[in-house]
Amino acid sequence: MDFLTDALLSTATSPWVYAIVFAVVVIDGFFPPVPSETVVVAAAAIGVSAGAPNPVLIILVAAIGAALGDNIAYLLGRIVGTDRFAWMRHPRTVRAFDWAAHGIRSRPAALILTARYIPIGRIAVNMTAGATGFPHRRFWPLTVLAGVSWAAYSVLIGLLAGHWVKDQPLLGALIGIVIAIALGFLIDRVSSAVARRRTAAHQSTATADILAR
Repeated sequence: MDFLTDALLSTATSPWVYAIVFAVVVIDGFFPPVPSETVVVAAAAIGVSAGAPNPVLIILVAAIGAALGDNIAYLLGRIVGTDRFAWMRHPRTVRAFDWAAHGIRSRPAALILTARYIPIGRIAVNMTAGATGFPHRRFWPLTVLAGVSWAAYSVLIGLLAGHWVKDQPLLGALIGIVIAIALGFLIDRVSSAVARRRTAAHQSTATADILAR
């Protein structure tokens, strides 16, 4: 992360900053260790003090990169599935894919839009959408909408943090990153809780139907 922050600072007034943001966001769509949220937030926060990069352009490149990355994950899911490699069979990963499969069947639009805010969750959802044959003509417009909203949300966090400590771009970037991580964790916890309740309710209904027969 320090390397990426240094790269953003050194290229803040150069067009290369947009290339960095775009590349990181695309890769994060199918490779979670790459911290796209932190890079977008940091770029926006640095822009408040340095006057660049332009937040509107950051939203644009981040939104396009997010949609592209999500669609790459979809294609990977369609090509390799969700159980071919060892890491896909880890218990936590299996649970994530099971959760995604259930959500894709019952509430695909809401799940795809929400999952964009959850680093591991979005990859599980997008790969599962591809693996289960969810129609791509329905999938890609949702990823565009999710990408735009996520990019705007991330830039807004960065702008707020940057204005808070306008004369210290690194501190503004750090504050923005902490806020983004905290909100992402909160969204993840809430989504998981809602998913567990819906699963429990579904199992209870199924059990009641069996007993009633």
